[in-house]
Amino acid sequence: MPLVLDTTVLIDALRGRPAADRIEQLMAEDELLLTTAINVEEIVRGLRPAEQEAVDLLVTGLRVVPIRRAEAERAGRWRREFAGQGVTLHQADCLIAAAAYSAAGGRLATANIKDFPMPELTVLEWPVGR
Repeated sequence: MPLVLDTTVLIDALRGRPAADRIEQLMAEDELLLTTAINVEEIVRGLRPAEQEAVDLLVTGLRVVPIRRAEAERAGRWRREFAGQGVTLHQADCLIAAAAYSAAGGRLATANIKDFPMPELTVLEWPVGR
């Protein structure tokens, strides 16, 4: 079953933390690993100069899922619904969540589970450094 990897997981993998081994194991098991253009942007924005080659290798091994109209509308609905409950969600997180919902049946791996409270998602906690 496909799995979207959030930025926290990708950063851990780039830094050689245990997430790298988990990703490698999932790839060996032919798990379809995905990320979004938003996650790629977040990685590039915080890129250390010596990490460019590693980023290229990591992202090349993943399928980058698009953000289309359906995902944009779903993200907007979530932001509106949660705002009505007094909960502020970030635009990027809602777009990532919507992409995970569309492309991976809602499966998302992240260290920031609080950023993804949408009941339609299956959020897998991959704590930083573990």
